Amino acid sequence: MDISRRHLLAGMGVLPLLALSPRMALAGNWSRILVLVELAGGNDGLNMIVPQTDPLYRQLRPGIALSGDRLAPLDERFGLNTALASLMPAWRDGDLAVVQGVGYPDPDRSHFRSIDIWDTASGSAEVLTQGWLAQLFSREAPPGDFTTEGLVLGHDGAGPLAGAKRFVELRNPGRFVRDAKRSPALPAEAGSNPALQHIVRVQAEIDRAAAGLAGDGIAATAPGLAFPKTVLGQQLELAARVIAGQAQVAVIKVTLGGFDTHINQVPTQHRLLEEVGTALAAFRGSMLAAGLWDRVLVMTYSEFGRRAAENGSGGTDHGTAAPHFLLGGRVRGGFHGQAPSLASLENGDLRYTTDFRQLYSTILQSWWEVPSLWPDQRPLGLIA
Repeated sequence: MDISRRHLLAGMGVLPLLALSPRMALAGNWSRILVLVELAGGNDGLNMIVPQTDPLYRQLRPGIALSGDRLAPLDERFGLNTALASLMPAWRDGDLAVVQGVGYPDPDRSHFRSIDIWDTASGSAEVLTQGWLAQLFSREAPPGDFTTEGLVLGHDGAGPLAGAKRFVELRNPGRFVRDAKRSPALPAEAGSNPALQHIVRVQAEIDRAAAGLAGDGIAATAPGLAFPKTVLGQQLELAARVIAGQAQVAVIKVTLGGFDTHINQVPTQHRLLEEVGTALAAFRGSMLAAGLWDRVLVMTYSEFGRRAAENGSGGTDHGTAAPHFLLGGRVRGGFHGQAPSLASLENGDLRYTTDFRQLYSTILQSWWEVPSLWPDQRPLGLIA
């Protein structure tokens, strides 16, 4: 939703008590920006990065397996769904990485529970209320003069930023600025009431974010290629404008839904992946044109992959592990991690080979250069 006083005050009810105390910006490379792309619904990784030479793939999916001109070869074993053909230049240029077999132990096949696990970096039997980025920012915040710690574009909630001290949910920048300016003023002096002091501080920070986005914080246009007039294309165009406008933002989250492909999967997923590919290609071209691609890291994620075998409705049901993309000027392209074996399924599902918290540790340690919240999860060697 667009930012409002009611949203701010309701959101503060879930903030931890330590948020009432000032935080210090510790060491970290906060000139680098993270762009999270949520593929909501559970994207089918097997028909995105296709094990084209594995005969078990076609045995498990006799009706929906992809082959021939539906695949762009990535190497001798794997092909890319041609719905994503617009990303092939990034693959050839070495700034697109595919991380194989991403998942977690004891997987949950519920949409709501599994995305909650991804958002909070919790264990399967653990319930946390604070997003993993909010956990980071409560310990190692970006500098205090940042426009905002995070910017959420779209309609699907804060996700990993849930519980963060300073983030903005934004559908339309003009409406955001108008709403922020209409918010009634809070008392300048809050006396000795720490909760009211905190409200005053948050309001001042939101007002500053509004001013930053209303002024030079959003470029008039995104440099580079024209963006597709799709849901994800418009979100990533706004992200490009924010970054090109030099707004100080640590993370931007965008979302595309519809990946719950139980029925008639092939055309549905093709349309969705084509939207992902064209939007990401335009975003990459925009950042290259602006000379900012080295400052940006893009990561896709989804609550789970799909089951290895097709169902009886031309689709796939809720599964576990799946591949994900990381793109950026400092990304070491190619395959990372091990592809799950189709000959060694667990209850009909792919066994995860890369814990998703390894991706998060990579972001923290290798991208932002701050200590990981998960020291047992080693970073992947994909950031130059």
